[in-house]
Amino acid sequence: MRDTNRVERSLEWGMEWLRDFDSCSDRTDIGDPLHRMLKLNARIVSDSNEFFNYLTPSDFRLETRHPSLFPTNVRPETLALDRALKAEASAGNLDKVQFLRFTSPVATGYSENDCMNARWYPATSKDGACGPKQAVIVMPQWNADSFSHNALCELFNRFGISALRLSKPFHDVRRPSELERSDYAVSANIGRTIVACRQAVADIRSCLDWLELQGYQDFGILGTSLGSCYAFIAAAHDARLKICAFNHASTSFGDVVWSGQSTRHVRRAFERAGLNQEQAREIFNAISPRSYMRRFSSETKHVLVIHATYDLTFPLEFSRDVLSSFDCHKVNYVSKVLPCGHYTTGEVPFRFLDGWYLSSFVRKSFRQLDLAISN
Repeated sequence: MRDTNRVERSLEWGMEWLRDFDSCSDRTDIGDPLHRMLKLNARIVSDSNEFFNYLTPSDFRLETRHPSLFPTNVRPETLALDRALKAEASAGNLDKVQFLRFTSPVATGYSENDCMNARWYPATSKDGACGPKQAVIVMPQWNADSFSHNALCELFNRFGISALRLSKPFHDVRRPSELERSDYAVSANIGRTIVACRQAVADIRSCLDWLELQGYQDFGILGTSLGSCYAFIAAAHDARLKICAFNHASTSFGDVVWSGQSTRHVRRAFERAGLNQEQAREIFNAISPRSYMRRFSSETKHVLVIHATYDLTFPLEFSRDVLSSFDCHKVNYVSKVLPCGHYTTGEVPFRFLDGWYLSSFVRKSFRQLDLAISN
C-alpha cells in the first residue's frame, strides 16, 4: 500500500501476442474471446514443448557498465538512493560490473525488453583462476529493482558457485520507457502476460546455453514470487536445471492474481469485465505451475520450497497446495516456513533466515551432485 504508482488498466485479451498458437487468428468469426482464450491455453499446455521452444541466440556478449537501480516505486527513500548511485557513478566512485546481453529468442516489439540482461557474478578459485563448473540462475520477484537479490549472488560466489542474476521481462533496464513499474509482466492484458512468461523461460534456457559455452556443467535456479513461477516452468522444460529453489510459490498463476493484495488492481479489471476467480484461473493455465507438475516430476531434482505464514500476496492455501502437489507427484523436496509476510521476507531478521535457507540448500545440493558424479 506504500506504492502509489500502480496503474489500473482495462481487460485486454491480447490474442495478437499469441498469434502463432491461435488457430482462430486467421478467421473473421472468432466467437467468444473467453472461450477462445481457454482453448488457446489448452493448446499451449498440451504442446508446451513447442510453445516454450527457442533458438539459441547468436549475439551473446558481456557488457561492462555502472549498475543502476531502476526503481519501481516513488518512495522518497528509494528515489534518494537512486540519485546517490547516479552521483557515485558520475564521480567515478561506483565500480563497473559485467552484464550478459543478447537478443531474446522471444520478441515482444519493445526494443528495451527484447535485449536480455543478466548481471554476471563469476566465482573464482582461491588462486584467482576461473574454474567452477557450477552456476545458478537467479530470478527476483515482480517489480524488483536491479539490486534485488544481488547479495544472494555474492553469497553464492563465496561458496564457489557462479551466478547470473536475470532481469526478468519488462524489468529494470528492460522496462519500456513509458512505465514506472514492471506492469507489462503481469497485467490485465492476458496474452502479453502469457508471452512475458514464454520470454522468461526462453531467456533462462538461453542463459544455460551461454553458461555451457563457458564450460559450466551443473545448473540450478532460484526464483522468488513471480520469479519462482518462471523458474518452475523453465525447470519443467529443461532437464539441465537439477537444483530448484522456489522462494514463495503457488501452483496457480490466476489464483494469485485474483487473491493477492499486490494484484488487486488487475483483479478489478477482471471483475469489471465480468470474470470470476475460476475463469481467471483458467485463462492463465498456460503459465501455471500445476499445468506442468507431471513434467517437472519426471526428472530427479533437488527442490526447496519456502513459504511465509502471513503471506497476503501468495496466500497460504496456494503455497500449501504446492507441497501437496509435490507429495502427490512424489517430488523429493525440502520445505521451509518463515513467520512473516510476502514482502517482510526482505526485512530483518527474516531476510537473513531466507538467505540462509536458500544459500545453504543450493550449496548442499551442488555438493550432492558432485558426489553423485564422483561415484
